[in-house]
Amino acid sequence: MSMICISNLTFAYDGSYDNIFENVSFQIDTDWKLGLHGRNGRGKTTFLNLLMGKYEYSGSIYASVRFEYFPFPVADKEKNTLDVLQAIAPDSLLWQIQRELSKLAVDENALYRPFYTLSNGEQTKALLAGLFLRENSFLLIDEPTHHLDMEARQTVAKYLDSKSGFILVSHDRVFLDECTDHTLSINKSNIEIINGNFSVWWEQKKHQDAFEQAKNEQLGREINRLQESVLRTANWSDKVERSKYNNLNSGLKADRGFVGHKAAKMMKRSKTTEKRQQDSIKEKSKLLKNIETADILKIHPLSYYTSRLLSFDNVAVSYDEHEIFKDISFSVEQGERIALLGSNGSGKSSILKLINGKAIPHTGKVNIGNRLVISYVPQDASFLKGDLDEYANSQQIDITLFKTILRKLDFSRVQFDKNMEDYSAGQKKKVLLARSLCQQAHIYIWDEPLNYIDVLSRIQIEDLIMTYKPTLLFVEHDRVFCDTIATRKIYLS
Repeated sequence: MSMICISNLTFAYDGSYDNIFENVSFQIDTDWKLGLHGRNGRGKTTFLNLLMGKYEYSGSIYASVRFEYFPFPVADKEKNTLDVLQAIAPDSLLWQIQRELSKLAVDENALYRPFYTLSNGEQTKALLAGLFLRENSFLLIDEPTHHLDMEARQTVAKYLDSKSGFILVSHDRVFLDECTDHTLSINKSNIEIINGNFSVWWEQKKHQDAFEQAKNEQLGREINRLQESVLRTANWSDKVERSKYNNLNSGLKADRGFVGHKAAKMMKRSKTTEKRQQDSIKEKSKLLKNIETADILKIHPLSYYTSRLLSFDNVAVSYDEHEIFKDISFSVEQGERIALLGSNGSGKSSILKLINGKAIPHTGKVNIGNRLVISYVPQDASFLKGDLDEYANSQQIDITLFKTILRKLDFSRVQFDKNMEDYSAGQKKKVLLARSLCQQAHIYIWDEPLNYIDVLSRIQIEDLIMTYKPTLLFVEHDRVFCDTIATRKIYLS
């Protein structure tokens, strides 16, 4: 066991006026299974890159272990998978590689295929196996679930739970719960580490937020009461002071000393009350700094003139003579929220693209309702670049509404002036979701809408859908989201 020590870490990107981290200090045990989370743009990937030494910073980072970053770059994907893994972990024996892949449910034959022929999920598993075989390494695992379906996520979570010595960035609540024992949260005003998984952190946060909000309200009432007391006592003191020239002692002469003493005593009481008020204000100012606002989102679904919006009748899709799926038949009725589930490569995205009018070779009948208005969110958001206002204009959506939704999804105003190419993956996905929420549609088609989206935004989107109940057909591997949202599930094998 050893410690990774971060001391007074301060970092800002060139040209930025705001620090991502400022005088941050904490320690990480190299035996921990540490889950790292925070809202999009808070610096999770930046922190991993700082550990890797990719940027200059002030402060210090000390570690006696070697950091390894996932996803690991593979220079030559034409090589067989075995050669790729032996290059990553040259001291590993064949049986050790086979053992790790077996734990991850990767077929042994994959070792003797070119790496590029493996599915994205298989590549993810293979690289994780290779990196864990490296000695004296501490893994920095950045969003490994992106290419994993539900079953694969469970497999990888079980695998990671059997390991130790890593930081895992993920927004999948179930995944984090299943394979982490500590949690590092990048909050609005600080960084905190707790002993426990995401659910433990979430419960602690809800209790802390509730306590601070109650304390804030109590102090607010106390400050108002003390303010009234200060004014009342000060006024009494002034009246007494003014009256001392008119007061008589035993009816003979004005007792100015007695009255002055009484006025001074009342003024001192006023000053004491004022100090208590200032102390309460100071205490109140320390509260609510990490309260995450999750403003209510709105969506504007259109009502269709018939109950059935679309249907598939014995549809089959093939690519280069490779059959993806066949004999798929289903319909979507108005008001349904349907989750398309299945392993990677089963054709879920192909179905969504067909509905959205993409030219995908297929057989069978795809029946789309006449004048059906569709709002489509693709899986990939990497194509976004250029000015945010220009994008809104090109999509014919209201710019003010668009930016209001982004603000509610925790976009800072400074992001509006940046090139979208510089956005994080989560921020780009939020742009696509905000655009969809601006559109009035009969049906919303979302392909993995939560990729890279932070947990609090996921909860906002869940609340939105459950409130407005739009017709929704979606692909998503977040189990909590699917179980909460879907009125029906269609499984593709």
